Amino acid sequence: MKIGLYFGTFNPIHVGHLIIANHMVEFTGMDQVWMVVTPHNPFKKKDTLLADNIRLELVFQATEDYPKIKPSDIEFRLPQPNYTVHTLAHLQEKFPQHEFALIMGEDNLKSLHKWKNYDIILAQHDIFVYPRLSSDVVDVQFENHPKIHLIDAPVVEISSTFIRDCIKQNKNIRPLLSEKVWGYIDHNNLYKK
Repeated sequence: MKIGLYFGTFNPIHVGHLIIANHMVEFTGMDQVWMVVTPHNPFKKKDTLLADNIRLELVFQATEDYPKIKPSDIEFRLPQPNYTVHTLAHLQEKFPQHEFALIMGEDNLKSLHKWKNYDIILAQHDIFVYPRLSSDVVDVQFENHPKIHLIDAPVVEISSTFIRDCIKQNKNIRPLLSEKVWGYIDHNNLYKK
């Protein structure tokens, strides 16, 4: 089975994440997309994150009606901070029957050369890249790389930071979240402080 791994803090997960995950699973030959909730990204501050289990619950709520999109807490049990190369090695060992590919935005591709052991990742895994609005050019070493697939997907520019800020300001951002995620956030008074 070909599994696309979509890593993120999902703080919170929003319709943009679902649009991308669904597009990948429907149009790239992937059998499933796993939304890998990252406890701590080495490039992000930890203090703005909701608790890991709450973000996982939000991903579960968002993906419940999509049988090909699954939440994953695989990184919760791995050493911190998480590095993608370690997670991939762990998954390959745990699920040798699956073929794992990465899903990332064009912005992440631009910083791929800074990732720990990015060359090992590229040697062993396909990377599916969804477009972002940007004028920067992709690193020349990744430009016609056989493992990197630029996907013609809808450009989705919704930010979890924007959503959190709007909730703090009591703005109505319901259209940016699935109904279940909005209900959970509202009921539990999340992101209000």
